[in-house]
Amino acid sequence: MFYKMKNKKYLIIISILSLIFIINTVLVLLGKTTGFDNAVYNLVRSLECDFCDKYFVFITKFGNVSVVIGVVAILIMIFRNKYGVMFASIGAIVAATNKLLKHIIKRQRPDVLKLIKQGGYSYPSGHSMISISVYGYLCYLAFTKIKNSILKWLCSIILVILILSIGISRIYVGVHYASDVIGGFTLALIELMLIIGLTKKHFRGN
Repeated sequence: MFYKMKNKKYLIIISILSLIFIINTVLVLLGKTTGFDNAVYNLVRSLECDFCDKYFVFITKFGNVSVVIGVVAILIMIFRNKYGVMFASIGAIVAATNKLLKHIIKRQRPDVLKLIKQGGYSYPSGHSMISISVYGYLCYLAFTKIKNSILKWLCSIILVILILSIGISRIYVGVHYASDVIGGFTLALIELMLIIGLTKKHFRGN
């Protein structure tokens, strides 16, 4: 009975996230997010200073393909089991989904000051998706597998801050709109929850 209740909660959360993603995507396609995107961009850029420039340019690299591949490779070596396979699968699924959607929607990147070079289309944010999926799954494992409560919360908080920082960094460095980040976060959260559900179902007791 408890398992079924948990399943219902999962379905409700996934349904809400799906609705947010669909609405956000429709608004992007209709060009109705301009005011919101500009407001968030101005808010984020109001933080401008030498420290923020260096911090966000550095932190955004944690969502780069080369860095994520390196992180996943290290995690595979650490776990050496099905969790390692899950990390590789998550990365591949999210990367494929992001590339497909970008070529379908074909949204151009913001025409603002850019602190880094970035090609390709804008929606949804690939860095936001990969940060939620890979670092989010690592956060899930840290929270469920680490026995020491202080270490568990410390690792989880650090990973959450990393994920949020990567999302904000994409706006700060000028390569994504806020709606790109929202789209990336919500879609990747849906995929992450489905993968976590699969993990719970098939890796129970491990």
